[in-house]
Amino acid sequence: MVRNYKIAAALFITLVLFSVFLFTRQNKNDITHEQTSSIEQVDSSRFSELAKQENAFLLDVHIPEQTHIPGTDAFIPYNEIEKHTDQLPSDKTTPILVYCRSGNMSRQASETLASLGYTTIYDLEGGTDLYKQQVEIIVITPETQDLGTVIYGDVAKTEFTLTNFTPDPVEITNVSTSCGCTQAEVEKKSLAPYESTRVNVSFDPAVHKDDTDLGDLTRTIYIETNNSNFQKVTAEITAMVVKN
Repeated sequence: MVRNYKIAAALFITLVLFSVFLFTRQNKNDITHEQTSSIEQVDSSRFSELAKQENAFLLDVHIPEQTHIPGTDAFIPYNEIEKHTDQLPSDKTTPILVYCRSGNMSRQASETLASLGYTTIYDLEGGTDLYKQQVEIIVITPETQDLGTVIYGDVAKTEFTLTNFTPDPVEITNVSTSCGCTQAEVEKKSLAPYESTRVNVSFDPAVHKDDTDLGDLTRTIYIETNNSNFQKVTAEITAMVVKN
């Protein structure tokens, strides 16, 4: 009977120690999460500057879907973040810039991102409602498209997005490129306020019938508008052209 008592006591002590271990581990994880996850509300000016960083990831979480801030990397509804983690950066130290229309949805999305382990989260204060009052831009995104290796004689194609992120309509007055090997056209020449259109680009390095378009190349696309503040906007394609 004494032996049974000792066994029971040993089991009880083991159970207590195991419970303490789990409790301590959970608290340690909670503390680590609090220390390493940061959500910072930023104004429009700061948000705009952060968006220029090469590694920044812009995330629109507003539903219904709205016109995105130029350069946005993904659109995921604020209440579906956990269902679409495949659209988020795999590196959880990547700065994520979150926004919605007024700030309510982005705040909830930011908390979800923090719970998923993302460490650097910037939440746009006032959302796009306030952002539109302080930031106006007509821009082509991305700034550069890398076509990779292009075989001389092949025609490579890509596309950009032109966004009129201003409160006024805009007309596209001219589209040109830096070389005859590159052709560009916009799908819409009249853009309403906060409207976007696709810019289709093709690159034919053999168009000149010589070797002038071989090697590591950069070509520029120019789009002119009737907006005096953004009379000409540009983007680039890069490629390494080789012969078979």
